[in-house]
Parts: sequence; C-alpha cells; structure tokens
Amino acid sequence: MIHPYLLTKAASNTSPKLGLLNSLPSPLIIDMIAQCNYDFVIIDTEHVLLDENTLRECIQTCRHHHCVPLVRIAEIRPNFIGKVLDAGAMGIVLSRAENANQIEAIANAMKFPPFGTRGITGGTVTGYGQLPLSDYIAQANTHTLLVPMIESESGLNALSQMLATGQVSFVMEGALDLALNMGLGPSPLHPAVFDALNKLHQICQHADVPFCPNPRTPSQLRHWQELECKLFLCGEDRSHFGHALRTKLLPFQTPHDVPQGA
Repeated sequence: MIHPYLLTKAASNTSPKLGLLNSLPSPLIIDMIAQCNYDFVIIDTEHVLLDENTLRECIQTCRHHHCVPLVRIAEIRPNFIGKVLDAGAMGIVLSRAENANQIEAIANAMKFPPFGTRGITGGTVTGYGQLPLSDYIAQANTHTLLVPMIESESGLNALSQMLATGQVSFVMEGALDLALNMGLGPSPLHPAVFDALNKLHQICQHADVPFCPNPRTPSQLRHWQELECKLFLCGEDRSHFGHALRTKLLPFQTPHDVPQGA
C-alpha cells in the first residue's frame, strides 16, 4: 500500500509527486487516472454532486492501484470527514481555507483521542481485522494528510497562522478563485495572481511545509521546477477529457482537398 507520507516533506529529495483533480465522479475514471501512474487523486465534493457509495468506490479504486486518495471538502462536517476516512481516504483538502481555526477543527475531526474526537471503527482501513485497531489509530493520527487550498487574499494573509498549528501536510493554490477574490475576474494567469502564488510558496518554504502548485503554462511549470517544488497538481480530469475530445474532432471537421478520381 502506498504511504501518504510520500506526499510530505519526507519526500523532498525524491522525484516529484503528481496528482490530478477528479471532477468526473466515476470509479472508472479513477481507475484510468491511477493506471496512468498519477501519485494522488483529489476527489472533489465541493463542486461535484457525489453520492457516498460512489465516493467510497472511487476511494477504494485509488487504493487498489496504490494511488493516494484525497477528498476535497467545502465545509467542515466532522461526521462526514470521519466517514470519508473510514472509507479509506488518506487525507482531506479544504477548499477556500481562511483561518487557523478551520485547520484545528479538521485536525480534531481527523484524529483519534487524545489528539482529536474521531470515532473508531474497523472495516476496510484495518483490512477487516488484519491490522490491530491500536496500530491503525497510531498510523491515522500520524499520517492522515490535511491540505488547505488558498483561494482568497484573506486565506493568503492567514497562511502563516495555519502553518503554525503544525497540522498542515502541504498547501495547494486555487488561482482561479483567487483571481476572482482579488477583483481580477476569471484570470488565473494575471501577473498579480502569480505574485500571490509566489508569496504562498515563500510562506510555505519559511515554515518548511511543501507547496503544491497547479502550473497552467509551460513557463509556470519551469518556474516551479526551478524552485524545486516536489508536488504538482496536473490540472483537472474534466478539462483534459474535454480538450482531448475536441482535439480528436478537428481532423474530421477540417475540409481537405480530395484528388479527382479518388
């Protein structure tokens, strides 16, 4: 089984770890992503209508292929967080993270006593009894990932306080929502947004917490590679599928001269 700690600072000297945001809620899509050798998948419940059985199957498909399953949430519901982790998710991504209190609340929901208030169960996370509960509790309390996604100026300004909690595994950026929040419209490539992303990276670097950018251009990718980032979000499956499907149509839609007599 892949270890979620591969996505944290312990992997700083290894090859980059690459992930994808899953917005097409299907275990078949997850199966395809994982078999394409992505290291982690973020299953979205912020913008996607996803029933719990499908979510569980998506998580289990990730684990079957040794791909780290993370679940993105938009609100802090301890019972839901517990069920997601009971289903096998290895971490929680909080969209629109704004303050340290949110980080502490999620950590409390993720961890078992005495470090949190999560309730215990067996099932898939213990291999249906193969792993002693005490061992699972120790592993979960140590290695379950907590990832804030910074998508506003207030979140950026509060990032140092979030990292000071000691609960953050790595930090992600949401440049599109950040641009909207900054009054720049849907312009994730705006220079002011890129400046903000660099500030995010600097804060993370100062706190020795990994930063996971989502490069949107080749030059952005080179920039983050030169800064030795070891985690990358490689976009979203929905946009990649849409682009591939449109691109496939082009040769068939472009008129070509056909030689007479052909």
